[in-house]
Amino acid sequence: MLTLSPIAVHAQQKPVDPVVIAKGEYLARAGDCIACHTAREGKTFAGGLAMKTPFGTLYTSNITPDPQTGIGTWTSDQFYRMMHTGRFPDGGLVYPAMPFASYTKVMREDSDAIYAYLRTVPPVTQVNRPHDLTFPFNNRSLILGWRTLFFKEGAFEPDPSKSAEWNRGAYLVEGLGHCGMCHTAINALGGSSQSQAFEGGLIPMQNWYAPSLTSNKEAGLGDWTIEEIVDYLRKGVSAKGAVYGPMAEVVYNSLQYLNDDDVRAMAVYLKGLAQGASPEKAAAPLPSAESSLLLSFGKQLYDRECATCHGVNGQGMPPDYPPLAGNQSIQMVSAVNAIRMVLNGGYPPGTAGNPMPYGMPPFAHKLSDDEVAAVVTYIRASWGNRGEPVSARQANELRAATLN
Repeated sequence: MLTLSPIAVHAQQKPVDPVVIAKGEYLARAGDCIACHTAREGKTFAGGLAMKTPFGTLYTSNITPDPQTGIGTWTSDQFYRMMHTGRFPDGGLVYPAMPFASYTKVMREDSDAIYAYLRTVPPVTQVNRPHDLTFPFNNRSLILGWRTLFFKEGAFEPDPSKSAEWNRGAYLVEGLGHCGMCHTAINALGGSSQSQAFEGGLIPMQNWYAPSLTSNKEAGLGDWTIEEIVDYLRKGVSAKGAVYGPMAEVVYNSLQYLNDDDVRAMAVYLKGLAQGASPEKAAAPLPSAESSLLLSFGKQLYDRECATCHGVNGQGMPPDYPPLAGNQSIQMVSAVNAIRMVLNGGYPPGTAGNPMPYGMPPFAHKLSDDEVAAVVTYIRASWGNRGEPVSARQANELRAATLN
């Protein structure tokens, strides 16, 4: 946790109520600001994190209260304008890697609280690094076209037909949590369609698949209990599975710090996204000869390498070893995450609710591409699972995927 100053004082502003500052710290956690605005081994909120995109590399900005290189001279009005409209104090356009399309829904009082908190963090003198974008994407005026297509300035509008709890969850998920940034497909222009919100997609440049939150075959939580969802969000593990990859960072940096009411509100909203989702069609079967050989080979590998932890019948030993039978993350349209877990292994995040997580060892050094394909195919097609088969080519392509 960051150390809070007892009072934030802006040059020409009145002291800010410590309660507001504490609220701002909490909301900054909810927005996971630290994840992007803190470089690996860098100073907190000083920026400089490289964010690779299909258009080049963006470097995040310094949001400490340093007056020369940070936001020390910004007013609360200017900070809110940046959050709400995606424009700098001088009117310049913010690149949409900053989730202002989600933050536009953040209420003014919440923006002011975050601003008050950021003014209390230690100032860091660190000049923002210029972006390294390819032509023509280094022409910032092109953002005007992107904004026309994909950005609608607005505010969160509660649904009067829903409960206060549901609306609080929607506000956090759609606004500060900016969950749609990953869980909505990104097109070739770097934008997403509101009609496809939360339907999932491959995260550009990261080689992780953010599953659909509206489909019960993927990450839709309509069949989960509220308690299982709360555990998943806050602890990083539940009886249904564990978080890995980018979602593990979100739990570690953000979700584990949210209070009971807010995590439950998010769970209520997320569960509702997939309730009533129609059953998915079973995957097309492999030709019988190929299926018999691949599944037989995959079973041998599974029994040898995986069954000790995940069970002979894929039942696992939750929450330490996730079940594979009936596990939605195993059966998704994309097999990227399952392949990466076999190749690279990984740990759920260490959280207050799960301080010593059990991890999975990597098998990239031990299994060939054909073996990875066989064991992942076996897992995706056994015990009632309905995932499609995996090829050795898919396994090979993901061997070089970055681990960060």
